[in-house]
Amino acid sequence: MDTKPCIICVAITGSVPTKEHNPAVPISVSEQIESTHAAFEAGAAIAHCHVRNEDQTPSSDPDKFAALKEGLEKHCTGMIIQLSTGGRSGAGSERGGMLSLAPDMASLSVGSNNFPTRVYENQPELIDWLAAEMDKFNIKPEIEAFDLSHIFQAVKMQKDGRLKGPLHIQFVMGVKNAMPVDKAVFDFYVETVKRIAPDASWCGAGVAANQIILNEWSIAAGGHTRTGLEDNMRIDRHTLAPSNAALVERAAELCDKYQRPVANWQQARDILGLPLRH
Repeated sequence: MDTKPCIICVAITGSVPTKEHNPAVPISVSEQIESTHAAFEAGAAIAHCHVRNEDQTPSSDPDKFAALKEGLEKHCTGMIIQLSTGGRSGAGSERGGMLSLAPDMASLSVGSNNFPTRVYENQPELIDWLAAEMDKFNIKPEIEAFDLSHIFQAVKMQKDGRLKGPLHIQFVMGVKNAMPVDKAVFDFYVETVKRIAPDASWCGAGVAANQIILNEWSIAAGGHTRTGLEDNMRIDRHTLAPSNAALVERAAELCDKYQRPVANWQQARDILGLPLRH
């Protein structure tokens, strides 16, 4: 049994959930800071962040990201801040407009795939530009792998110098029309990363009811895991999650089940090679 510390990433808001879906979804910057602080105290070491407009629609406003980053640094000292460059929040280079803020990490999708109602398009030129901006500001990418090809593409980008290693790869499973939740595929992802990127770390993220499944698979297999209201708004079929912290606590319970200590922020930074900047 693998007993190394498990990093819990909390995806606090995302671009889709609203308060109509679950009143606990934090929308304003102050709500996001408060929700993240509670999740941090519950064991999350990474905060995956999106920002929203007042009407709850997605935003890529660098000023909103700056205010959120400043608040998290003040109230969640040491927590790893990861900003999203996801495609629902903007188009083209707008998606990376906040990278000059130099967060610890940022998400990076290195290929396209289908989402429930549209194509999540990541053109090669945009991928290269985002990767170059992350390199320029010394930001560690989290490779969001929605498909097996994305793992191979990330390794190729590392080998040709577009990405610095070691890689951190997140398997995203359960998005409608994309990679389903399948244990044999998950196991193949893990073995593939170990084979072609042996120095890489990896994380598992599942959507909706699959969140707890990917939490357990990832923790049991010695990886890291992601939870939070961005991906899932329920504790079970009948119960809305009362907070991001409640979902973090659920993941922490699985760590205990598999005798994996929950990584504190110092351990998470050591694992990912992210010294404290401020």
